[in-house]
Order: sequence, then C-alpha cells, then structure tokens
Amino acid sequence: MNVSISNSSEKPIYQQLFEQISAQILKGELESGYCLPPIRQAALELRVSIITVKKAWEELERSGLINTVTGKGCFVAEFSSEEKLQMRNEMILKQMVVDASYYKSFGLTIEEVIELLKKAYTL
Repeated sequence: MNVSISNSSEKPIYQQLFEQISAQILKGELESGYCLPPIRQAALELRVSIITVKKAWEELERSGLINTVTGKGCFVAEFSSEEKLQMRNEMILKQMVVDASYYKSFGLTIEEVIELLKKAYTL
C-alpha cells in the first residue's frame, strides 16, 4: 500500500486515503486477500488521526472493497476482472457527474471539456 497525503488539498484526508487505496485495489496493485495495516499503525505511519484512518477504512468496507475479520484485520475483497472494471467505472462516473456540473457552470461545451481534458492528461 502506497499513499501520499496532501495537507494542502481541499479533499479531506480520509477521502484522499479512500481514493488512493480504492484505485490501487481496482488497478490490481493490492490483490485480493491483501491485509491492510491496522488502523493505529496506518495512522502512526501516515501521521494522521486514528479517526481519519478508521473513517477511510469504513468507507472502503461500505464500498465493498475490503472485508473486516474481527480480531484479524481488514482484507481486500475478492473480485473478478469484470467486477473491478464495473466498480471502477461507477466510481469514475460518480466523480464525472460532479465535475460535469462544475464545467457546465462555466458554460463549457462537451467539445471544450474534451479539449481541456486532453491538455490536462499531458501535464
């Protein structure tokens, strides 16, 4: 598990953790059965509050990405390739709906958004 926390980000730290770990799971970097570090250990290593890590782990579990086994820890859930792809697309679409609303507020056309997205990908 490799995460990078930005204290200057507008996103809450638990959300940064959730997004980075979920991306690693859905890309296959964290395989099924991988045991996440205990909440206290992760909080210590990341220098964040235990509550913050707990909230991220709870969000991962609520999303079906991890399973908690009492007394043993939190483990990456088992997914087929199709399930991973479907979950990834659902998460991305959810974010895109929020982003599209923002772009529409500026009066951008879909063509303008696509052009800007192409530029952003090359940065």
